[in-house]
Amino acid sequence: MRDGSRQRLQSRTDMSRIEEAQSASVKRAQVEFHNFASLGDPERALAVYAEENVRRSALLNAHRAFLGSMTPFLEIGANVGHTSYLLVNEYRADGFALDLSVDALRHGVALMDRWGLARAPVRVAGDALQLPFRDGSLRLVMTYQTLSQFLDIEQVVVEAKRVLAPGGVFLLAEEPLLRMLSLRLYRAPYRELMKPWERKLYDWGMLGYLVKDVIGAAQEEGFGIRQNHSMYLRDWRKLLEKHFARAAYQVFVPERGWGERWVKRLAVRLDPHGSLWRAAHLLGGTLAAVCQKAGERDPDSFPPVARFECYLRCPDCRGPLTRDHQDVLRCACGYEAANEGGVYNLLPSRERAELYPGDREDIADFSLPGHEARLESGFFELEGVFGARYRWMGAQATVRLRRVRTGPLRLRVRGHAHERSFQQGERVHVRARANGVDLPVLYLERPGIFVYEADLPDGDAYRIEIHSAPTWIAPPDDRRLSVIIGMVRLIPRD
Repeated sequence: MRDGSRQRLQSRTDMSRIEEAQSASVKRAQVEFHNFASLGDPERALAVYAEENVRRSALLNAHRAFLGSMTPFLEIGANVGHTSYLLVNEYRADGFALDLSVDALRHGVALMDRWGLARAPVRVAGDALQLPFRDGSLRLVMTYQTLSQFLDIEQVVVEAKRVLAPGGVFLLAEEPLLRMLSLRLYRAPYRELMKPWERKLYDWGMLGYLVKDVIGAAQEEGFGIRQNHSMYLRDWRKLLEKHFARAAYQVFVPERGWGERWVKRLAVRLDPHGSLWRAAHLLGGTLAAVCQKAGERDPDSFPPVARFECYLRCPDCRGPLTRDHQDVLRCACGYEAANEGGVYNLLPSRERAELYPGDREDIADFSLPGHEARLESGFFELEGVFGARYRWMGAQATVRLRRVRTGPLRLRVRGHAHERSFQQGERVHVRARANGVDLPVLYLERPGIFVYEADLPDGDAYRIEIHSAPTWIAPPDDRRLSVIIGMVRLIPRD
């Protein structure tokens, strides 16, 4: 077999494994979710990020001797990059914040403004399954609440190991542990969206015995983000010790109300070492682990992060990247990535075109200028901040979209249902018509973000009518409102 044919076959094999670990539809949902949610409610989001940094700083301090020098670092799944900002400002480290969402990373400027930060990490949009970094180029790779969003977690671990230098450290934290004591009846939302009976059981520490996955998983799953909560503590340990020379673990077991407090205390008492491991097996919780790659550390093998292109590789051909005087990263294969608001989009070309289509005829993304050209009627004025731009609609609103790709299509509508909708005495629902053809009805059980998807009839152009009920008025505003819409687009049927 010729080298070119072998490389193409290997590329197809790699793409097949990547798709199995995290599908294109899931990546699309993640980008949309982070664009909409990362800083849509700035005060609440910033408070959450500050709280997470306090918790993560305590973890870093507890393992500081194991970690050693943290320059250069990479954070995978960084969201707005708040923990990377913590490292470069509080710990004086240098490194990279990577996330699938360009928009979330771009919102890091809000952190610098609100928190008075002087330094920023290098922000890179990239795929955790094919990191745009050279082999053995980094001293620390860290990730929080990210690995469980891949059906094949090991692929991400292998990629992290690849980019680590000999003796480098992989830190993972806030990863969910599967609990044995659960009937796994349904997915529960976060506490603020719970029904009264759920909130009561949650406060008693009893809800965890009924739900599958983790409490709060309903929001991401309903948005199309598939999560992997199938790993017991022993499974995590087996995976990490397969790939790393040594590891230190820290488990956090919930203690919500008497229902979990008594079981946790009994499990610790019965554990032969008096540890939390048996309690974690019974009640779940989260895992933190600090793992070291085999080999000796070389403190002099890392160039300054100011020349960050030295650490990167082309996501298409895996060749070296250069940076020109216009701050554009370039590869000999023709791949380019400009500095776009402080972020370099280093996703593979095919993924970049799908996840960031821009102003295109098959999408009305309310966070982008130009979407107005595809709206017909029924939408109110544009509102929102940062990436969470939206329009209220009444009982009906209409969008016109055109096909730009071959093959069967689906309609995807991203929206938000207000709690007032659930106070009208009528079941909240959304439905659509495409070129006069009725599509299925989506019934909403709770307020919050929702996604409506339905297969579309064949056609080149589509007149999409979105219907929602009930409607309501919030005086002194005299508009009759139903739900908020943030995006309407055509997507391929996966």
